[in-house]
Amino acid sequence: MKNVTDPFLSLSYWPSAGSFGFNTDILATNLINLSVVLGVLIFFGKGVLSDLLDNRKQRILKTIRNSEELRGGALEQLEKARSRLRKVEKEADQFRVNGYSEIEREKLNLINSTSKTLEQLENYKNETIHFEQQRAINEVRQRIFQQALQGALGTLNSCLNNELHLRTISTNIGMFGTMKEITD
Repeated sequence: MKNVTDPFLSLSYWPSAGSFGFNTDILATNLINLSVVLGVLIFFGKGVLSDLLDNRKQRILKTIRNSEELRGGALEQLEKARSRLRKVEKEADQFRVNGYSEIEREKLNLINSTSKTLEQLENYKNETIHFEQQRAINEVRQRIFQQALQGALGTLNSCLNNELHLRTISTNIGMFGTMKEITD
């Protein structure tokens, strides 16, 4: 290892006036070396660093533009979705209002129909009761008439003899004749 560092050490023994050499004094050479290194880095690295920064700037700007375009598209889609939502909500409200109106109409129609049906049933009931009353009255009248007729026939048959019977028939024929003359 000593052989590797020997040439560098021999350079340090050269006189510093008029020649170039390495100064091994770290404290005296550090600021100079740093300024030289920084100067070289700035001189040669300025273009590379500038290109890197420009490329980075272009990528950032491109990313920002893409993000803005995506944001614009997303906002447009959001507005379309909101528009569709408002439209669907309006249609739902319309259906709800129409549905309630239709339900109310159907309810009123059902009430009216039921009311009419009940009225008709009440009328049918009253007619049936009246018909049955008339039929019962007619049956009672027929029975009373038959009983009265049978009683009258029985009375006539028991009271009538041939002469009274002929006189009654003659009187009735006379009354029918008189009635016929009046009607003509």
